[in-house]
Amino acid sequence: MTASDDSPVPDFLGRLRLEGRSYVVAGAGQGMGRMTAHALAQAGAAHVVCVDLEEDRAADIARELDEASGRSVAIPWVGDVTRREDAARLGAEAEAATGRIDGLVDIVGMARWQSILEMEDETFDWEIDICLRHAYLLSQELGRRMVASGGGTMVFIASVSGLTGAPMHAAYGAAKAGLMAWVQSLAVELGPHGVRANAVAPGTILSPRMDAVFTDEQRAANGGNSPLGHMGETADIASAALFLTSDLAAYVTGRTVVVDGGVDAKFPYPVTL
Repeated sequence: MTASDDSPVPDFLGRLRLEGRSYVVAGAGQGMGRMTAHALAQAGAAHVVCVDLEEDRAADIARELDEASGRSVAIPWVGDVTRREDAARLGAEAEAATGRIDGLVDIVGMARWQSILEMEDETFDWEIDICLRHAYLLSQELGRRMVASGGGTMVFIASVSGLTGAPMHAAYGAAKAGLMAWVQSLAVELGPHGVRANAVAPGTILSPRMDAVFTDEQRAANGGNSPLGHMGETADIASAALFLTSDLAAYVTGRTVVVDGGVDAKFPYPVTL
């Protein structure tokens, strides 16, 4: 202590630890979801329920987590969380397998590229389902269990496309903007029950999916657009999700953390000197 401050100093590294807690990672089979599952396991989570639409991907990440951690931590789970019946089954089966659900990290989402005037109804509806509706379903099915058990954390992966205009993927941007508004409402309504809700908004991230379609020129252009001079990686998003999940963020709720390498910090107008 100092002469003017005798408040106790907390164990900051301990606040990052997740021992004894159980988490659901929706979209765990690849990219940001895979890295987030590893981050939670490395931080000591007792259980990580690895949710994916594909059985092989769910099984692969579960096996990978167990091998990396040297313990039985992962529970593979297969289903379509855009459907009410599957979201309800996830809540019931995850709770039965782990004893209680302490947190959710939801990575599910994808963009289709179409102009507004050419966009089909099916594309718009699909984007709402995969980027927003499933978040509503998981918030209810897992949120009720968190409230009943005394609290928990929710982290949703949004996008910078929901913060600015999203040319050629406007439905995706609108759904992600809605997701960030949803997170704020979750925080306000569930905060009194001990549940925190936050979002991470990635910029251009070199995920396996993007790496497969980007040309060298596109990689260079996106990397050069960041003040840091390079594109982000999936581990950068997992790191932000881990922070928001942990007790280091115990007083953070209703917020969206932008992880874009500083792109949105730049002056957006042409400068003439």
